[in-house]
Amino acid sequence: MHRTRVLGRTAAAAVMGMSLLGGLGIWSPPTAGAAENLVFVSGAFRRSIPVADLEKLAATGQAQGLLADVLRFSNQNPKTVGQLLNQSVKLPVTLVSRLLNTRIGEAILERLAQIVFPLNASQAGVVALRSGLVMGVVEGNGSISAISFFRAYPVREMEVSIPALMNLIRKASSITDLVRFFSESPLDGLRGETPKGTP
Repeated sequence: MHRTRVLGRTAAAAVMGMSLLGGLGIWSPPTAGAAENLVFVSGAFRRSIPVADLEKLAATGQAQGLLADVLRFSNQNPKTVGQLLNQSVKLPVTLVSRLLNTRIGEAILERLAQIVFPLNASQAGVVALRSGLVMGVVEGNGSISAISFFRAYPVREMEVSIPALMNLIRKASSITDLVRFFSESPLDGLRGETPKGTP
């Protein structure tokens, strides 16, 4: 029961978080190399939510399978989550590509890659994220959504680390905290600041 509660909170947070990327509102089979499953992992525990279920939710506002259970358990309205999945952010491809290849972009990708990465290949997390974000903008014709990101992610199984995600949730209780978490902490070294506890 405890693990089910953890999965419910974690999966709901992951779905809502990914949705903030923004949405195409198109439901079609994943392309070759696209992410097909979000695999939530904590030690030996793992559960998968098909990306196709997220695509259907975005297109119809209706959840099915484990996703439906997760949203019901976490008191999330499927239509609201579907609307979030359909939100998109307009971004020039050249700007995204350049930003993600700067030291600041690399630092943010490294922080994100502690949470989501190719299944059993955390060392490839940064490369996979960069590819998914850039190609997601290309696929979205200058905009990116959660769905276009999943379709552009270069690995079929995307692992979501439950401990890392729960740590983020504890530290980021609001959007302001979330922005601070990604914009300040990983960039301390770039500012030349000495980490606390370092002589």
